[in-house]
Amino acid sequence: MKKRVFACLLALVMLLGMVAVPSFVRAEEEEPAKEIVILYTNDVHCGVDDNIGYAGLARIKAALEAAGKEVILVDCGDAVQGDVIGTLSKGEAIIDLMNAAGYDVAVPGNHEFDYGMEQFLKNVSLAKFQYVCCNFLNDNGEAVFKPYTIIEKAGKKIAFIGIDTPESFTKSTPTYFQDSEGNFLYSFCQKDNGQELYNKVQETVDAARAEGADYVIALAHLGTDYQSSPWMSSDVIVNTTGIDVVLDGHSHTDFKLEFGKDFVTVKNKDGNDVIHSSTGTKLANVGMLTISGDQISAKLINASAMDFIDAAGLLAADNGMGDVVKAALDKNAELVNTVVAHTDVDLIINDPTAGVRIIRSQETNLGDLCADAYRAMGGTDIAFVNGGGIRDTIPAGDITYGQIIKIHPFGNALCTVEATGQEILDALEMSVSNLPGESGGFLQVSGLKFTVDMSVESTVVKDDEKMFVEVSGDRRVKDVQVLQEDGTYAPIDPNKTYTVACHNYLLKDKGDGYTMFADNTFLSEDTMLDNQVLITYIVEKLGGTVGSEYLEPYGQGRITIVDKAE
Repeated sequence: MKKRVFACLLALVMLLGMVAVPSFVRAEEEEPAKEIVILYTNDVHCGVDDNIGYAGLARIKAALEAAGKEVILVDCGDAVQGDVIGTLSKGEAIIDLMNAAGYDVAVPGNHEFDYGMEQFLKNVSLAKFQYVCCNFLNDNGEAVFKPYTIIEKAGKKIAFIGIDTPESFTKSTPTYFQDSEGNFLYSFCQKDNGQELYNKVQETVDAARAEGADYVIALAHLGTDYQSSPWMSSDVIVNTTGIDVVLDGHSHTDFKLEFGKDFVTVKNKDGNDVIHSSTGTKLANVGMLTISGDQISAKLINASAMDFIDAAGLLAADNGMGDVVKAALDKNAELVNTVVAHTDVDLIINDPTAGVRIIRSQETNLGDLCADAYRAMGGTDIAFVNGGGIRDTIPAGDITYGQIIKIHPFGNALCTVEATGQEILDALEMSVSNLPGESGGFLQVSGLKFTVDMSVESTVVKDDEKMFVEVSGDRRVKDVQVLQEDGTYAPIDPNKTYTVACHNYLLKDKGDGYTMFADNTFLSEDTMLDNQVLITYIVEKLGGTVGSEYLEPYGQGRITIVDKAE
């Protein structure tokens, strides 16, 4: 029996990719060397029962502990927003589940702020784990949270430093960080083209080392998207020293899919290798960072591997975590499963051929539908919806309330505003400034059509917070046409006043950096939540069914992207 137990534990260690197996198998009688395993997640976005799920995570953690490992569980941000369970509880239900799963440390992501600063701080107070962030400062320049925390395991001191993206200003809601006069009350060390952030991270690393840290691990919510430069994780690594590992979030990068490996190494300022890894989103993977002697390695475990390990009978019980998750989901089950409409067509945010997300870089039929809903419910000439605010697909068939909330989980509210043609042109230029890369601020449109000339480099100027300042040169957006009442299109007039519908996040709160509308004349404010806008449009304007007018997955030809304008 003793040999069988040993064999099972050894098989588990090998299946999960532990790096110190040879030392573990010296002899059955010899006590195995203590290994430290840091389980890491990022961008769970309320996917509590998706893929591996929190129950699967708990089982991995329990199995490793049963195998004698010293386990630490960490999260790299964006846990509390993204689905009904987060939206209806303003994130509190997710904090409860993270407590139950046994998290030790987390860094807030930009979406942790989506329910407002007061609710954010309440959620933090409910957490039994430690939030860390070195670069989230108040108006006195003081860190809002501990910049780092040190956990001692197996005789080693491991420092976890938190780094949150300065894009939090525009990728949450800018006004949450401001006073009533628009002055910023908080900072993310966003100035000096990245240098302020690098300096703050270096200062924190040095402090952790001075306190005796044997290892320094950054819990970063920075990402790999080039549009996030100069604040990408790689930017921080190459401009600092003393970090051993960067566990990352924000860009939803699944390293197995993106790079074909569980982690990459990036040279730091001194030319030393730093491990860099990220798990994707919605618990598609659980990361496992192993410290064994002087060796560090990372492994991503996906749902397929979980099934294989489970079939081998090697996983420990989840200590009731599955029941905890089910109870949390059951609270909203009746509302979530209520059918509110129907669609005859698949409504997409991902390319139906390649499978990659396109809602943030080109037109889609769901983008058209959401923008049309805002224009119809707002009664305006034009409507915008930011691609980052459209979060999930709707397959053909019945549409439930839960699916609608997955599309629009933020609780943004319909607003209408007067805007000049020039302001609309500036907004469109801002929208496409990151192409060919994706951007949450990419606008899906209604009442407009236009061409994007990719042979023109973007000349959009943004400030340190990545808020729009001006267009300083040639424009990418060409041939902008506005839909008329008779169904024809006419060229936009820069000097004419149009009516525009969107939500408070973009029009009032300067979300995604759109500054051009906030001081305009508002015709209506906060009249209907975004999910209700979409439901009402489908039910009242489309007769309850999304039909063939939205059949083409790539939309109705409102946004044409070309290498050179014709």
